Amino acid sequence: MAAERADDGVDEAADTNRRARTTVPGTASETPDGRAAGTEGSSGDGGGEDVTGGDAKAAVAVDPKVAAAVTAAEAAGPQNGETVRIDSWIWSVRLVKTRSAGATACKGGHVRVNGDRVKPAHSLRVGDEVRLVHEGRERIVVVKRLIRKRVGAPVAVQCYVDNSPPPPPREAVAPAGIRDRGAGRPTKRDRREMERLRGAGGRPGGH
Repeated sequence: MAAERADDGVDEAADTNRRARTTVPGTASETPDGRAAGTEGSSGDGGGEDVTGGDAKAAVAVDPKVAAAVTAAEAAGPQNGETVRIDSWIWSVRLVKTRSAGATACKGGHVRVNGDRVKPAHSLRVGDEVRLVHEGRERIVVVKRLIRKRVGAPVAVQCYVDNSPPPPPREAVAPAGIRDRGAGRPTKRDRREMERLRGAGGRPGGH
């Protein structure tokens, strides 16, 4: 009888251990094939860590407008190793209004590439620094993309890095003595006032 009670005690202790392993939350339990089965989300490749962080960073959405601008700029680039002239490029990226204006600026010595004055036919390369003085403003840009076709402003800004100084105040470049449209012919008094504003009529307030 004593042996039977001892055997019953061993069996009862074994049952208690099995229930503890299968009912305590967060602890591992054995699978039928003897392997330890962890809680949901735990495995040998990370112990339940969140592995979606890298994918989330990689999936950051790119601005569709910027992506479209880059695609358009690449489509406007040279084909089959063709070169791009400086007068064509500054017109394509909207630094000047016409290609002839770009050529005129080059001939007048107002365009420099890497510090040197260049002719309209000078071939550009990615990374070149272009300095242009046009319409009273200096532009300093670094070439990012070579294009040969004139593009819109959103595409143009994707083709260079703009290091230009800020434009001068509007008052500094506005011509003096400009009359409103429809004001008619200026009188003698109006002409004297305009000459005074231009600095050709003596001291302000003089007669």
